Amino acid sequence: MKISYDPEVDAAYIRLKEGKFEVTTQRLTEDIAINYAPDGSVVGIEILDASKYILKHKRPLVELENLQPA
Repeated sequence: MKISYDPEVDAAYIRLKEGKFEVTTQRLTEDIAINYAPDGSVVGIEILDASKYILKHKRPLVELENLQPA
């Protein structure tokens, strides 16, 4: 999993699968979309206006549950 943030456009992307995929995008809201691989698995989640949702602090807290940091 990789989480990236682009401050120029205030967008975050949570990538759950590595590789190149032809994705189908489903918009949950105007700002949040899920990208699906052809097999229906989730490739990633895009969050526009990310500072409004997850970046209220300069370095948001990321909590790992039952996972070890790499």
